[in-house]
Amino acid sequence: MKRVNASPKKYKMIGKLYLIPTTLGETEPLEVMPISVKKVVEQIDYYIVENEKSARRFIKKISPKKNQPSLQLMLLDKYAEELETTKYLDVCKEGINVGLLSEAGVPAIADPGASIVKLAHENNIRVIPLVGPSSILMAMMSSGMNGQNFAFNGYLPIEKGERKKTIKELEKRSKDKNQSQIFIETPYRNEKMLTDLKAALTPTTSLCIAADITLPSEYIKTMMVKDWKHQQPDLHKKPAIFIIQKE
Repeated sequence: MKRVNASPKKYKMIGKLYLIPTTLGETEPLEVMPISVKKVVEQIDYYIVENEKSARRFIKKISPKKNQPSLQLMLLDKYAEELETTKYLDVCKEGINVGLLSEAGVPAIADPGASIVKLAHENNIRVIPLVGPSSILMAMMSSGMNGQNFAFNGYLPIEKGERKKTIKELEKRSKDKNQSQIFIETPYRNEKMLTDLKAALTPTTSLCIAADITLPSEYIKTMMVKDWKHQQPDLHKKPAIFIIQKE
């Protein structure tokens, strides 16, 4: 009997999800991130982005020769339908790599991209994070506070009573757990946030304010609240990180 050699099965390669950082402002990309980010951008045409205009601007800035008409951009903003976004990684099944592009800083940290990363894991798609500026980590690095134990709390409540209560709770938690407490505010409300912190916190609690990180106007300062009483830095409409710790 003639032996028939079975041909080996061909397995289609699955595309990867690259987590691509962007700059925190109008800086040259390669001043704040490695050349490996540029190389990945040059190889990828499919991107998941929050804003098409700013995404195209970043891609053009880091890779001027990239063919813009070839870009396939999928929007992940507040108007994106969940049913639609769950299909954004379908092209990975065809062996196509996808880039998840943050609006500012690194994807999936204080960023809607986390849902896409979760989707990738659920579909056994390899996730590859790339190095870039993270305002949260860079503020923590620069604060002089406990970098072994810290928590990011996102935005605090807007309502005055709730905000004061939350600030007090975070201050207590920082002392009880020896844990630095990080939070953010909408840039146009930064100065109101500083006023509220001065009023609610204990005078000896440490407060770090880090604004415009990586930009020429960068401002990073840690002092006790009692020393902030006489300080009023210009924080209006500047992306800022606030960190507190009570000894």
